[in-house]
Amino acid sequence: MAATRKKTTKKTAKKAAAKKTAAKKAPRVSAASTKSATKQPRSKKTADSPGGVAMTVHRNQARAAKRPSGLDLAAKALAEAGEPLNAKQIAERAIAAGWKTSGKTPHATLYAAITREIKAKGDAARFAKTERGLFVAGASNPKKGA
Repeated sequence: MAATRKKTTKKTAKKAAAKKTAAKKAPRVSAASTKSATKQPRSKKTADSPGGVAMTVHRNQARAAKRPSGLDLAAKALAEAGEPLNAKQIAERAIAAGWKTSGKTPHATLYAAITREIKAKGDAARFAKTERGLFVAGASNPKKGA
């Protein structure tokens, strides 16, 4: 007995093509999601500018003026210490100076940020690495002179 093949008619071909195109429909997008994609960052008006003219300040810029970053506080802590410190000691002093962080490992965050700054700025960096894991303030690197 020979195996018989099913004949394809025009009608069944159209049904198969309709099923394929139905599967490739574009996803539905709500009106709320399209509005949020075009939303501009919030800003607030301040009247503290010179001459009494109100000027628009971005929210993050206003926040940055209030609170120093972790690297700023770390540089300040190292300058006050006068000796090489490791990242954990720097993080403890920066937190005591007012650094607000919610991370579980602030010392690892500071270590990574300090090494990135040293790599990016070179001799102009606010930090210098003396030994493995130890940093000093400023561009005074005792390792280079020796």
